[in-house]
Amino acid sequence: MALESPEELSAEAPRKRPKPGERRVQILQALATMLEQPGSERITTASLAARLDVSEAALYRHFASKAQMFEGLIEFIEQSVFSLVNQIVATAGDAPGPLQARRIVSVLLQFGEKNPGMARVMVGDALVFENDRLQQRMNLFFDKIEATLRQCLRTDNPASSTPTVDAQVQASVMTAFVAGSLQRFARSGFRRLPTEHLEASLRGLLLNK
Repeated sequence: MALESPEELSAEAPRKRPKPGERRVQILQALATMLEQPGSERITTASLAARLDVSEAALYRHFASKAQMFEGLIEFIEQSVFSLVNQIVATAGDAPGPLQARRIVSVLLQFGEKNPGMARVMVGDALVFENDRLQQRMNLFFDKIEATLRQCLRTDNPASSTPTVDAQVQASVMTAFVAGSLQRFARSGFRRLPTEHLEASLRGLLLNK
């Protein structure tokens, strides 16, 4: 192995330029990390740029606005969660609908627990004072989750005279439980885990199921 000369050793190594798309990922990772700080104030592009040791102009070369950065986080949430949910449904086979619903709820809460910053985005705490379309998109996310739960549950109770209504009510309650658990997690400074007493809670939500 060739040795470097003293002149070469003392020379400052050139800064390695990020690969295409790598800087975007770094920005989103930094934003998610900042959101994990309990009680953190509204994040500004100036504070985000300072954390990355770049200029604000450098951020805007990759994202047109801060709202677009949050959209990047929401896309990550959507892709991560729905890929797992779709896998649960696709591999369910003859598994009872309530079991599928339990697994979906568990996946959502476990995802939020492992990604505290994302949990704040999911329940809207991180979106206060941001663009309204961000909250609307998260609302749509939970609407899709509720629709999936309803689909799992609606054929499970043939003895019921109103199976569709029953499934709708149960799906609504389960979705509210998920949102409430994640919100408590965020507002407790991430001390109250969303999976706390999960099995007992699910038994209560799915009585006789």
